[in-house]
Amino acid sequence: MPHTRRTLLTGSLAASAALALPLGLAAPAFARSGRPSASWGTQSGEVTERSALIWTRSDRPARMYVETSPTESFRHGVRRHPGPLLGPATDFTGTTPLRGLPPGQQVHYRVVVADPDDPRRTGEPVYGTFRTTPVSRRSGVRFLWSGDLAGQGWGINPDLGGYRVFDEMRLRDPDFFLFSGDTIYADGPLQPSVTLPDGRTWRNVTTEEKSKVAETLAEFRGNFRYNLLDRNLTAFNAQVPVIAQWDDHEVRNNWYPGQLLEDPRYTVKEVDVLAERARRAFGEYFPGRAIDPGERAEGRVHRVVRHGPLLDVFVLDMRTYRNANSPDRQAADPVGILGAEQLAWLKRELSRSRATWKVIAADMPLGIVVADGTANFEAVAQGDPGAPLGRELQIAELLRHIKHQRITGTLWLTADVHYTAANHYAPERAAFQDFAPFWEFVSGPIGAGGFPHGALDATFGPERAYVQSAPVGNMSPAENPPYYGEVEIDGASGELTVRLRRQGGGVLFTKSLRPGQVGQ
Repeated sequence: MPHTRRTLLTGSLAASAALALPLGLAAPAFARSGRPSASWGTQSGEVTERSALIWTRSDRPARMYVETSPTESFRHGVRRHPGPLLGPATDFTGTTPLRGLPPGQQVHYRVVVADPDDPRRTGEPVYGTFRTTPVSRRSGVRFLWSGDLAGQGWGINPDLGGYRVFDEMRLRDPDFFLFSGDTIYADGPLQPSVTLPDGRTWRNVTTEEKSKVAETLAEFRGNFRYNLLDRNLTAFNAQVPVIAQWDDHEVRNNWYPGQLLEDPRYTVKEVDVLAERARRAFGEYFPGRAIDPGERAEGRVHRVVRHGPLLDVFVLDMRTYRNANSPDRQAADPVGILGAEQLAWLKRELSRSRATWKVIAADMPLGIVVADGTANFEAVAQGDPGAPLGRELQIAELLRHIKHQRITGTLWLTADVHYTAANHYAPERAAFQDFAPFWEFVSGPIGAGGFPHGALDATFGPERAYVQSAPVGNMSPAENPPYYGEVEIDGASGELTVRLRRQGGGVLFTKSLRPGQVGQ
């Protein structure tokens, strides 16, 4: 697939990047007079064949407009799309839907914010671009995924040029980026400096909202704004659409519904209150979901994002509907990690899918043991290699459904565990055998502490084909550079290739899969 957008920063995206905030600032210093400004940049999301969503944030009340053109110069075919009024109710953020776009084409856009009382008073436009989904398979698909940003005390380091991995990923020119959870660390305050084991000093850009755990809506919003202080990320957002899902650190480490906190850092003890505020901020700072007429899914994280005949992405929410973390060895578990309603939705949508490849975007791994303290477990696996118990029962039901419904081309992608790996699951190695073989690929962190790899639970027969991880816990990105993954689907053959990558280190592992191949 040609990298048609690599040179765009010499043109309109360069103007957008110039508006990004300097790395050294603790917070943006907007002028409070004159024209409104959209200096937080722009994002695109939920891109389809003929539609997309465009996001921005203003520094004051403003009306949002988006203009599109098939050319970077905006000399021909310019269309204006009216957007919402940006105000304090949404932290001055807003999303404008674009409709009637040409399929399989590069779309250039610019966002303008205008004084709501005088439309002639507008700020400088902020530029972006994206490709609409093709209607045929000829073009192929290429996307990236990773998770975990600004975690474990490692934020924007101006000495290292900030989140440089996003610039490297931008140059890969993907069709979209799957942000696999932990998009912020609301429970991870940042210190201005941290001494590394070798005596060097890691410096963080800091803000008021990142100085404590997030509890108020304003503090959760501030965590999302923090990442947008990085010019690499804002330039990436202007070029690469995002599919965002959440996990635990958008709220608090290892949270589950109904939890009451004993953490002395929190004055708000009810996790459900924190989660409601976090979910609102999450929806404000990523392009919202385009909901079909008649559908009732407002505020829902789990969804299907379709990318032409080659790919459907099933975005899961393994946080909102789960049961409490526990030893997880119960013989019956109707709630599990997905909840009964989401499980039924996933089975139904997988059965309906006609895409060659069905990527299941899970914010937590299946067979990797992830502990919560000394006795409880956070993910699906709980270390018992026997027949399914606890949350494993729900996954067994799903895997059985995939096999019996003859659903082909399923592939699991995840992050969460802060290392990269390729795990193959096969019934001949498993205690539970009523499923078809499949792969799970793990990547991340994109900008957080690195950790050693975890143990595998044999219930579903995982085998580690590749792993690379930090030798000790919470290694900084300076010592353990970020990981991200790449998926490329060839338009002619339908072959899917996964590459596990590392910032500055190229490809670590490659696996190619053929459509309909059994036991890949």
